[in-house]
Amino acid sequence: MNPHAKLIFYMSLLLGTTITISSNHWMMAWTGLEINTLAIIPLISKSHHPRAVEAAIKYFLVQATASILVLFSSMINAWYTGQWDITQLTHQTSCLLLTSAIAMKLGLVPFHFWFPEVLQGSTLTTALLLSTMMKLPPITILFLTSHSLDPTLLTVMAIASTSLGGWMGLNQTQIRKILAFSSISHLGWMIIIITYNPKLTLLTFYLYSLMTATVFLSLNMIKTLNLSTMMISWTKTPTLNATLMLALLSLAGLPPLTGFLPKWLIIQELTKQKMTMAATIMAMLSLLGLFFYLRLTYYSTITLPPNSTNHMKQWHINKSTNIQLATLASLSILLLPLSPMILTTIF
Repeated sequence: MNPHAKLIFYMSLLLGTTITISSNHWMMAWTGLEINTLAIIPLISKSHHPRAVEAAIKYFLVQATASILVLFSSMINAWYTGQWDITQLTHQTSCLLLTSAIAMKLGLVPFHFWFPEVLQGSTLTTALLLSTMMKLPPITILFLTSHSLDPTLLTVMAIASTSLGGWMGLNQTQIRKILAFSSISHLGWMIIIITYNPKLTLLTFYLYSLMTATVFLSLNMIKTLNLSTMMISWTKTPTLNATLMLALLSLAGLPPLTGFLPKWLIIQELTKQKMTMAATIMAMLSLLGLFFYLRLTYYSTITLPPNSTNHMKQWHINKSTNIQLATLASLSILLLPLSPMILTTIF
């Protein structure tokens, strides 16, 4: 792809995200979402592979449907209340329509079908954008309207997303699909708490984005797309694979690592809200995710190929990429001891 065109698309993504997260009016938020959708489609289909073109078409159709529902929801609310302010969403039908639209944009159950297929058809860098940056505007809209949404509906969707993300990730061999189901599972954790503590949802999203960026950039550097190639990547970049293993375990939410912080806080908040059963179910379902993350770490570091490879060990990689990845990896592994400072800053 032409570098100038790529720059325009990336700047459009930044512009669309900024417009949506900084707007109070429904029409401006909708405009930002549309700019985002139109900017990411060429990036999905840039390889011209039939699977990439199919992914771009699926993405466009789903996002267009969700945008129509967002517009419809805001118009019904404006018709009944005379308010175009995002925080003044009070009409019940509008709230239900908006929940469906945002669930469709994020890939929450039962609107999750498109997400693994689109990620599988994209490159790793585009898949990273779809998993992190493209989810920020819809989550911001949920954050602004969280006081109006139905907590029971969100809890059911969250538990369904966490359970389906865990179950479906178990038998996958393609790493992008595994990370797609991981994303659906993490979204369940974010959504279950949004009506009780919206800032905690944002903290979870930021930490999830940090860990996912580390995993995707590591995979992009070692050029790994499925489990069979992951088995022989250890001999090429041993240090990077060890870092990838820690990032994956952090994404699973194991205690000494950064990923444990949001899960711990969410379970604590659910218990405070007298939702002990929901907290127990979420904790149990996180074991499913832990299983396939352990499977990935097993393939990445512990399994050695049966025959020796002729690859030279790549101890030295591009310096600028090294610094970025080292910073991301450090943050995605070592933030748990700083949790008191993080909590003081955010809450």
